Amino acid sequence: MGLMTFLRNRAGYILVFAIGFAIVAFLVGDAINVGKPFWAANQKTVGSIDGKDISIDEFTPKVDQNLNQFKQQYGGSANAQMTAMAVDQAWNAELAAALLTKEYDRLGLTVSNDELMDLLVGQNPSPLIKQYFSDPQTGQINKLSLNQFLKSKDPQALQQSNMLQMEIKNQALQQKYSNLIRNSVYVTSLEATDEYTNRNKLANFKYVSLDYTSIPDASVKLAESDYSDYYNENKARFNNPQDTRAFEYVTFSISPTAADSLAIKTQIDKIAEDFKVAKNDSLFAAINSDVKVPYTYLTKGKLDPAVDSAVFSLPAGSFYGPKLSGNSYKVVKVIATRFSPDSVKASHILIDPAKVGGDDKALKLADSLKGLVVKGTSFAELAKNYSVDGSKDKGGELGTFARGAMVPEFENAAFDGKAGDIKVVKSQFGYHVIKIEKQIGSSKVAKLAYVEKALGASSKTQAAAYKAASNFLSEVKGNDFSKLAQQKGLKVAIADKITPTQGFAPGLDNPRKLIQDAYAADQGDVLPEIYNMTNAYVVAHLTAVNPKGILPLEAVKKEIEPMVRNAVKAKMLKDKFEKAGKASLDQIASKVGRTVNPVQNIVFANPIIPGVAQENALVGNVFGSQPGKVSAPVNGERGVYVFSVDGFTNPAPIANMFKQKEGMLLSLGQRSLGAAFQALQDNAKIKDNRVKFY
Repeated sequence: MGLMTFLRNRAGYILVFAIGFAIVAFLVGDAINVGKPFWAANQKTVGSIDGKDISIDEFTPKVDQNLNQFKQQYGGSANAQMTAMAVDQAWNAELAAALLTKEYDRLGLTVSNDELMDLLVGQNPSPLIKQYFSDPQTGQINKLSLNQFLKSKDPQALQQSNMLQMEIKNQALQQKYSNLIRNSVYVTSLEATDEYTNRNKLANFKYVSLDYTSIPDASVKLAESDYSDYYNENKARFNNPQDTRAFEYVTFSISPTAADSLAIKTQIDKIAEDFKVAKNDSLFAAINSDVKVPYTYLTKGKLDPAVDSAVFSLPAGSFYGPKLSGNSYKVVKVIATRFSPDSVKASHILIDPAKVGGDDKALKLADSLKGLVVKGTSFAELAKNYSVDGSKDKGGELGTFARGAMVPEFENAAFDGKAGDIKVVKSQFGYHVIKIEKQIGSSKVAKLAYVEKALGASSKTQAAAYKAASNFLSEVKGNDFSKLAQQKGLKVAIADKITPTQGFAPGLDNPRKLIQDAYAADQGDVLPEIYNMTNAYVVAHLTAVNPKGILPLEAVKKEIEPMVRNAVKAKMLKDKFEKAGKASLDQIASKVGRTVNPVQNIVFANPIIPGVAQENALVGNVFGSQPGKVSAPVNGERGVYVFSVDGFTNPAPIANMFKQKEGMLLSLGQRSLGAAFQALQDNAKIKDNRVKFY
């Protein structure tokens, strides 16, 4: 009875609570529908642009695509810097897509269907159409191949076609926007004349200088007012365009010791003896080598230069090494040598066993197709109907390729045969029917069994370095980082102005995890981990957190100290000049114990004093002065100057005002595009969380 009375008396409160809970549950239901907390979605947001979130699931494939392109372009495997470039490129593409699309809509910029068709198949094709569908021999667009691609009903081809058309539209819109920006800037005749004069008017003058180095640093005492005066006069220089961090760190070397080097030499000598009598050369190399070199014919220039020349001068059956080159020992068996084409032009039909009922049926189909080609059936038609490779729409054409471009089985078939051969081979991708169209050139190639053993630190050496780093990390918490490092004889290195996504830091070859932790820490924190670089363990201390915007004086105080000291010295040197009186330049030089230095043919646009430095303030004052007058002292980069202008040589009048303006407009137009995009970014609400993920 008591319970029922309690419920009746509080029914209103319970109802309100129930309705409120139902609303909250409805709003967050999608976020918690799989047992995850509703804030989990934020953990997958790599950033946002004007309120539109970018998911890590959408962003990562774009980074991977960029990374693959960089690996193809630069070669080798991905490293921290390459990954940072790929992430930056993907992020900039997101910025451009979001901000420029909004700008296109605001300005009413569109690409009509007629425009798109003209860019695809008209008289003014898109650069992308020229890139993908031009015949490499003639440079002309292959209309047949283009039309087949655009009319294809294959799902993969349709997807590729839609992507291509979308990219063509984007390029066209970008071009329209670029033209709009470029056409909004202009150059007046007065501006053109000033620019021409600044680059061609000559000044001859003499100067006397007192260098800042003439006053010892130790004799200059800096007051707080000196710092604040310099800071306030130069505040615009301290604008930080994005968040940065600064940290100091110490390293604990894991380079190999003399004992490690001796152990590896003993090991490689034993490997070499066993290698000489090995029954299966390729298997032995695969098991014992730190670097895997394909067991196939290689052209000269693929190996370490010190080894390459020696190996390619040896006959088949020779043994080379052990040879210490760079940071590793190399041992090589020359299995065979011969002459082979430099490159091959070929076509193929790729058959996927999974799609035709297994290996037996795939091989049978490949042999049948080979027979049809031999009897005269069009290879291109068969490729179009049977191949699962993207080249099928081009009749199976792969173009011309050198060694190393294809998987070994395919490469051996293409390079070992002769022009006109039809071959069937199996690779990891399936069965290939290969038509060798043409073989070009001839060079010596060698099949090698290759073993490389890196000269690395032993586990004992690594353990000792890690223990030292671990001890330092334990001790430094709560202590002065630099002072403790000094006590232990460790050199403190500094990395400043580190941005969230950069893939490098001074002296560190793999700094990404360290940078991520720096952005998760507070100023003054010792970072929580021992960071593993290639040849060292690292312990770091976050010294500065610099937010976007004008940095406070305390954040730049150490950085500007040399400039502040020079500003104080400049006052002292000016006093010295003023005490010399307002006499002639020769008399002033005599009184301050310096010589008069003549300068000829200086232009305003290139303010470099030969043998001294770039002195903008000095040259600016020269071009604003009258000949024959001794100037007041001028603060420069290297010292304080007093000068006298001998005279000016004016250039001939502009011969072609239109050409002068045209050159300036080109430069101005290029700068204005970058400035316009920067303005869009400055006015957008952008949150960048990439540092949490990469």
